[in-house]
Amino acid sequence: MKINFNHMKKSLLIIASLIMFIKANAQDANFDWYDTSLGTQERIEALVEAMTLEEKVSQLKDVSVAIPRLDVPEYNWWNECLHGVARNGRATVFPQAIGLAATFDPELIQQVSTAISDEARAKFNIAIKNENRSRYAGLTFWTPNVNIFRDPRWGRGQETYGEDPYLTSQIGIAFVKGLQGDHPKYLKAAACAKHYAVHSGPEALRHEFDAIATPRDLHETYFPAFEALVKEADVEIVMGAYNRVLGEPACGSPFLLQETLRDKWGFDGHIVSDCGAISDFHLYHKVTKTPAESAALAINSGVDLNCGNIYPHLVEAVKQGLVTEETIDKRLKTLLSTRFKLGLFDPVEDNPYNAVSEEVICSDEHAQLALEAARKSMVLLSNKNGVLPLNPNIKNLYVVGPQANNSEVLLGNYYGMSNRLINVLEGITSAVSAGTTINYKQGVLPYRTNVNPIDWTTGEAKGADAIIAVMGINGNLEGEEGEAIASSDKGDRLNPYLPANQIEFLKKLRKDNDKPVIVVMTGGSPMIMPEVAEIADAILWAWYPGQEGGTAVADIIFGKVSPSGRLPLSFLSSVDNLPPYEDYNMTNRTYKYMDYEALFPFGFGLSYSMFKFDKVALSNERIKRGNDITVSMEITNNGQMDAEEVAQVYMVQPGAGVTAPRRKLVGFKRVNLKAGETKAVSIVVRAKDMYQYTEEGEASMLKGEYQLIVGNCSPTKRTQELGIQEPVKVSYQVR
Repeated sequence: MKINFNHMKKSLLIIASLIMFIKANAQDANFDWYDTSLGTQERIEALVEAMTLEEKVSQLKDVSVAIPRLDVPEYNWWNECLHGVARNGRATVFPQAIGLAATFDPELIQQVSTAISDEARAKFNIAIKNENRSRYAGLTFWTPNVNIFRDPRWGRGQETYGEDPYLTSQIGIAFVKGLQGDHPKYLKAAACAKHYAVHSGPEALRHEFDAIATPRDLHETYFPAFEALVKEADVEIVMGAYNRVLGEPACGSPFLLQETLRDKWGFDGHIVSDCGAISDFHLYHKVTKTPAESAALAINSGVDLNCGNIYPHLVEAVKQGLVTEETIDKRLKTLLSTRFKLGLFDPVEDNPYNAVSEEVICSDEHAQLALEAARKSMVLLSNKNGVLPLNPNIKNLYVVGPQANNSEVLLGNYYGMSNRLINVLEGITSAVSAGTTINYKQGVLPYRTNVNPIDWTTGEAKGADAIIAVMGINGNLEGEEGEAIASSDKGDRLNPYLPANQIEFLKKLRKDNDKPVIVVMTGGSPMIMPEVAEIADAILWAWYPGQEGGTAVADIIFGKVSPSGRLPLSFLSSVDNLPPYEDYNMTNRTYKYMDYEALFPFGFGLSYSMFKFDKVALSNERIKRGNDITVSMEITNNGQMDAEEVAQVYMVQPGAGVTAPRRKLVGFKRVNLKAGETKAVSIVVRAKDMYQYTEEGEASMLKGEYQLIVGNCSPTKRTQELGIQEPVKVSYQVR
């Protein structure tokens, strides 16, 4: 008999790996916490009771060390997946969060986050087999960021879902549901609502500033998305912010963490500090004097998990009488509950998510989903004389600009590494006819004047039938403190303009040139760019569009799909009306409160088709306080191209502009319409979204006349100038 030793060697290796996997996940029958016949709480109680004080404290840090004598494996709580599994090797890269919001499509976002959690589970399963328990390899993901993008100068606004609490809530709910899954017992992954609760810059001061917000602003603007994720999505984790809120550190605030989050909203998951936030108590906020005091303040206020190195001082804090061991036990039990929900103490075969395999990672299906999300995220801001779409058989095309051949602009921040990044130049090159003459030069440096004054680019460009200039910024200029290496303001953009050298370059392209200049803009924050609007024949805002971004740009430019993204924030024409960046009062901020017109308003975006809103009606013209109301309409695609429209419903309440927002989004729905097709659409306006808030933050639905404004953009006086239909207005009485 001939023995195949190579085959036997492979089999032995497989068996050895399996043994290691089983050992790493062993459920010792002698330990009650591995006994699945017991109730989960009973198992957790048994585990905590078996630990020493030092062992308990060791489990309250982001790196929870192994406890070999109790067969408790190491677990690292710090993981990221803002728009794809991040910082953990190969993964599908979807559009940046602000781009996901621009889809106005919660169903799509839930599909995206479901794909992300599939990849997360597959990567975790592989990591455990490989004994990789390092940071970013776990299942507790510190996303989504549902802070309100209240000011265009904030460098991390790209991580959010924009300036509107209702849109942020709906996109955030969808993301959490997809990430956590729908199994009755197990979480696929754990999602986190961050940074609770009043946090949106300045980055340079985030460790020390005090966010002062009125009770009305807290309840109208800063709280709603967090409350929605707790009550409507059952989010598992909430992360506290670095800064103080109303004088108290966000991670040491009984008002935020206990009174509001747990008592009022009923949150039953765990609370984690932002990384290093507890050390800020004594280093910058000066509300404590020692690490032990800071640890005690945080854990007594409700923080279960410390991302940082302060909770080891809890042993000292217990000895000093600053905290009781009973409090530590309570926090640890809450924290362990998440690990049990993830199935980390159960037999491998019990949890169906352990069967998710490597094939899902960067799969063709996920790449197609990333492409769909990128297409739906991009916003056509301008299209003079219908210059777009271009014919893919165009004879001579010139592509230019600092971001055209730059894959960095696909990524944003908190990204994974895809094995198929398609930048804009590559996408355009693939889309045009093989007979098209296409030339490319960068032409201009991203953020400063060219060192070499010789300019061969603009002259060559003027000989083309059309110019595609890919301008804008990337994560080097905006982002988190310390990450944006080209930023002089620690990631913020205190002058939120397109860099001056890029504007001058566009002017040179435009001068004495009657050929179309199509500008593709990259960036994660609204840009003040009236000059670009004047110069360009068309502007396509691409955000940071993910791995398929170049293909999506080309699909829109050459008319394979109609653009359908809508702005999740306002693009201003000047900084003159902006309040001070450090001021958290919402007066004159965002479309809800500002008393001036935006260059490109919230909810705006053009299409290659024309849509008509008609037969708008209400389910009742008089409702009782506390009741919902349904608005119905017909939408017709009067264009020649199949396209998607985003129906939007805004409310004007009694006292608008004085005791209530001037207008606010209360409903939206994405609708796919073939050329010439009409569809009936209904949108429910919930009673809770009709609430007004007093100066003291108390909610009520006032009697009186309410107006609903139905259309495809937030109400603006510039509808004709922007090329969109006048909205339809209907009224009803609340009694």
